[in-house]
Amino acid sequence: MQDCIFCKIIAGEIPSSKVYEDDEILIFRDIDPIARVHLLCVPKEHYKTVAELNAARAETLGRALQKIGSFAPSFGLDGGYRLVMNQGEAAGQTVPHLHIHILGGEPLSWGK
Repeated sequence: MQDCIFCKIIAGEIPSSKVYEDDEILIFRDIDPIARVHLLCVPKEHYKTVAELNAARAETLGRALQKIGSFAPSFGLDGGYRLVMNQGEAAGQTVPHLHIHILGGEPLSWGK
């Protein structure tokens, strides 16, 4: 999608601090972190919410979750971390491209 900031990051049009990339997903540091560790995991295919999942997208999302779990200790997240997927504007989704916030590196309260 032309106006999507995440699509532009994926295409390399906007720089990012990448921590992982493969053919299906990109994981990079959030530019406005709310925790010591705040990463974003973004599927390279553009779609907005889990309501738009089909079998292939669900498989990609499953592989993304596996990847997050496998590298979490290397980012100091072995004591725990939070995954957040805001779905729609009313839930706080500010970029209309499905993404997973990975938060941790410090004790998190429910509000953070």
